[in-house]
Amino acid sequence: MDFFSNARIVLADRITHGALAVEDGRIAGIGDGAGQDMDGDFLLPGLIDLHTDNLERQVLPRSNARWPSRSALLAHDSHCAAAGTTTVFDALCLGDLGLEQARVQTFEDGVADLRALSGTGLLKTEHFLHLRCELPAPEMPALLARAIDDPLVRMVSLMDHSPGTGQYADLDRYEKMRAADGFSAAEITEAVAQMQANRAAFHDENRKFVLDQARARGIPVASHDDRTVEEVARNHAEGITIAEFPVSMAAALAARERGIAAIAGAPNIVRGGSHSGNVSALALIRAGLVAALASDYVPAAMLEAAFLVFQEGILPLPQAIALVTSAPAALAGLTDRGRIEPGLRADLVRVRVHEGLPVIRAVWRAGIRVA
Repeated sequence: MDFFSNARIVLADRITHGALAVEDGRIAGIGDGAGQDMDGDFLLPGLIDLHTDNLERQVLPRSNARWPSRSALLAHDSHCAAAGTTTVFDALCLGDLGLEQARVQTFEDGVADLRALSGTGLLKTEHFLHLRCELPAPEMPALLARAIDDPLVRMVSLMDHSPGTGQYADLDRYEKMRAADGFSAAEITEAVAQMQANRAAFHDENRKFVLDQARARGIPVASHDDRTVEEVARNHAEGITIAEFPVSMAAALAARERGIAAIAGAPNIVRGGSHSGNVSALALIRAGLVAALASDYVPAAMLEAAFLVFQEGILPLPQAIALVTSAPAALAGLTDRGRIEPGLRADLVRVRVHEGLPVIRAVWRAGIRVA
C-alpha cells in the first residue's frame, strides 16, 4: 500500500488535510499515515476531458506540415497527461468542410492509432473516442458507419460549422477570420457557397442517421454550438441530453430549462472570453448554467479554468474542481473515477498554486505515475 501524506485532499464536498492510501490502483482510504510527503499541495482527482481537438493540432502543427500520425498521437497523449488529464475523449471530426480538407485523414489515422496503442500500456492517459459528426458533409455517414461499433466510442456530437449558423452565425466575422488564415476572397466566397449548399442538401438526413446509429447503441449524443431556443427545443424533442459549447445565453438558459447539461469551453474562461465572439463561459457559470468544462483546443486550460472559477468567488474549490472531474465522469457514465473516494480508481493530480496559477507537480493514473 502506498501513502500520499501531508496533502490538502479535495473531496466532493470539502478539503481535508491528511493522507491518502492507494492499493492495487485504487483509493484504499483517507486519513492519517506516513508516506510520500505532498508538502501541503492539493491532491485532486484526475481530470476528465470530454472534448479535445488537440490531436488535430499535433497532426498539423503548421497548415502545410502534416506530422506522422502516431508520433502526433503520442505527443497529444503526453500533453494531456502533463495537463492533469487522466481520461480523455479524443474529438475526431467526421467530414471535411470548405476550407478545412484534412480532417478525414486525421480521423482515419487517429482511430487506427488508438486501436493499435490502447492495449499496449504505452499511453499515459486513457483514451476514448468522441465522434464529431459534421452534418453538412456528404461523406460523414459512411465514416460513422465504419467507426460506430468500436468499443472506444463513448460519445457522439452533432456538428454544423457552416458559415451563417452556430458558432459562425456572423458571416462577416467568419470571412474576416478566414482571410486572416491566408485564404483569398475568391476562395472564401466559393467555400461558403459550397458549405451552405451542402447544409441544405445533407444536414437533416445526416442528423437522423447519426441519432439512429447512436440510439441503437446507447451512446450519449451531444449537440454543438447551439445558438437559439428553437435549436435547443429540437434537441430536447429528439432526446439529446448534452449541449456542447452553447454560444448564447438564451440557448444555455433553454438547455437548463429542459434538463440538458451544458459543457463550456475552458479556454473561453482562461482567455477571458470566446475566440469567436460568443457568450462568455464565465458568465454562464455565474448563472449556474454549466455542468462541466472541456479543454476544447488547449488541454492545459481545464485546471486553470477550474481554479479561476474558484478565485473569482463563483464556486468553492471542490465544486469548481468537480466541473473537470466528477461532472464529466457522470455525463459519460464513468462510475469508477472522477472523485477521491475509497474504491474508486487512483487517478490523482498534485497541484501547487504559485502566484495564483495552479502548477501541476505530478499525475498518477490508476496509482502509477504518468507525469
